[in-house]
Amino acid sequence: MSEPAAVPAPKKDPMKAFRGIMAGTLILEVIVVALALPVIAKLHGGVTSLVGWVTFGFIVAFIALCAFVGRKWAIAVLVALHVLLIATWVLLPALGVIGVIFGLVWAYLLWLRKDLLKRMAEGRLPSQQQQA
Repeated sequence: MSEPAAVPAPKKDPMKAFRGIMAGTLILEVIVVALALPVIAKLHGGVTSLVGWVTFGFIVAFIALCAFVGRKWAIAVLVALHVLLIATWVLLPALGVIGVIFGLVWAYLLWLRKDLLKRMAEGRLPSQQQQA
């Protein structure tokens, strides 16, 4: 009786590249959220207002999360941050819109991650194919 063939391990770690995409997306989000600061300065009493401090908090949280995108809990924290970012709609609708847009971007990225993990488990990645 023969044992099932083991799925060959990829020569390169595809998740390393995906973690880079996730960190890059977080940095893009930091830039976009920071661009809301002039709106806050003009419409909400300056950046030292509650809305300004909340925005700075999101910027710091997203930058800090870049260092931890490889951890298992990072996805849950990322989703929670985006739910909070969307909830800021009551303070500043511009932040809520940014939250919705990047929430959709992250939903797509997480779908891609799920597909990548599935293909890795099945051994269908090009780096897992046997060379003749």
